[in-house]
Amino acid sequence: MKRRIGILLFAALMLISSCAYGFSDVQSGDWFYENVTAMTDMGYLAGYEDGTFRPSGIITKAEFVSITGRISNLTENHLGRQTGHWAEGMLNAALNEGYFDWDEIPASTSAYDEPITRQLATKIVMKAFLPDAKGDYNDAAKAPDFAELDGRYYDSVFAAVTNGVVFGDDKGNLNPRSNITRAEACAIIMRAANKKGNLSPYEAPAATEAPRPVTERSGGVSENGRLRVEGTQLVNERGEAVVLHGMSSHGLHWFPQFATEDAIKATAGYGANLFRCAMYTGEGGYLSNPAVKDTLINAVDAAIRQDMYVIIDWHILSDGDPLTNADAAAEFFSEITARYADSPAVLYEICNEPNGGVTWSGNVKPYAERIIPVIRENSNGVILVGSPTWSQDLHEAAKDPLTGENIMYSCHFYAGTHTDWLRQRIADCGLPVFVTEWGTSAADGNGGVFLEEAQRWIDFMNERNISWANWSLCDKSESSAALKSGAYVTDGISEEELTESGAFVFGNF
Repeated sequence: MKRRIGILLFAALMLISSCAYGFSDVQSGDWFYENVTAMTDMGYLAGYEDGTFRPSGIITKAEFVSITGRISNLTENHLGRQTGHWAEGMLNAALNEGYFDWDEIPASTSAYDEPITRQLATKIVMKAFLPDAKGDYNDAAKAPDFAELDGRYYDSVFAAVTNGVVFGDDKGNLNPRSNITRAEACAIIMRAANKKGNLSPYEAPAATEAPRPVTERSGGVSENGRLRVEGTQLVNERGEAVVLHGMSSHGLHWFPQFATEDAIKATAGYGANLFRCAMYTGEGGYLSNPAVKDTLINAVDAAIRQDMYVIIDWHILSDGDPLTNADAAAEFFSEITARYADSPAVLYEICNEPNGGVTWSGNVKPYAERIIPVIRENSNGVILVGSPTWSQDLHEAAKDPLTGENIMYSCHFYAGTHTDWLRQRIADCGLPVFVTEWGTSAADGNGGVFLEEAQRWIDFMNERNISWANWSLCDKSESSAALKSGAYVTDGISEEELTESGAFVFGNF
């Protein structure tokens, strides 16, 4: 239903666990070849979904510190959480270890996502791997641009040059204030790490206990507790009807900046009591980039701290048959439900939009009957099940429904494409329905916005106490996006930053 964007964020570089040889732009004769392939083999590096590494691209402070911290075996530190940024835990740990000073990388999303300079990168790797190394002033002073080096970096750069971690360019320049490229980052990290020795493949840290709310909000988890399904209605722990209203993220691997604590808190401030975390399985998502799971966990934890309900969405789309990756889904839901077993805040959407000729009884129901028992080993939380034709074939599910408790059926609509006929299908199906995704646009995310038809949908859902999540909290250039291009959410979301669609949706929380 949505069209993918063309680029995979470089956060993919951090946590991939398989070898990634064969980058089309990394050849055996390249000066950085050995460093790139060594880091790939040890699980610290992955490229883009088009098979490239893009060696001349820049690397951010967060990315550089995260890679360095993982290779140097730092343990993430989430105490005093401030930004909700995906890399905050590792940045906190590196700061505490003295890899950098607080003013070099201030605790803000914008600072974390800035490019890193060569001199700061050099300091970080030397502090991480060779903190006792000494250097010779005369070695670095030979560089024609030595005077451009900031004084606070003298010791680190001297040591790096003397010990063969950093070299000048073909003219001997150190270019200390220039941004470091991906290839250069790999080179200096691996040179320093190899000199320290005792390198080992990366192993992801074990999941920690889920967080608790830090605030209370009207309509939130503190007020309603653990949800369940009675008949066709979602109810709270007292058996009272509950309606959840909120936003869905776009693909977490594409727009992680809008699934941070700041973004989720700002959405809650407008009255939302729900956040949906859309973890794509394909298109550069979880199945090829397991690091996305960290972004998901950070977003889920942020929503819980904001007293919101949160949907963990196994976002199938390009892999239209949910059975295709059922093994991976079972493994994921086993792990993620163990982490959130005790949380009343979490709902599980097990197949976003089955499509491509699949059927309910032949594909989706068998998949659900495999995944639901996996979830039930740890959680009796509400499970949301999609249906064929991009979660619109509720009438087919109604002919052959699932058995079990606390199961609802997802429906997705876009106001410019789906009208009375789909509303009638919901009214006739007799199933407990949760609209886990809807937009004010046409089904491709563009066109419109169709606010008159969207209002008809809002009225319809209000009359039937149907919960919903709107697509999507991002600034992508499409009419369904809630935020204008360049929206800065660290300081909240102003009305001026909302698109026409965003203003309409936020006004209906």
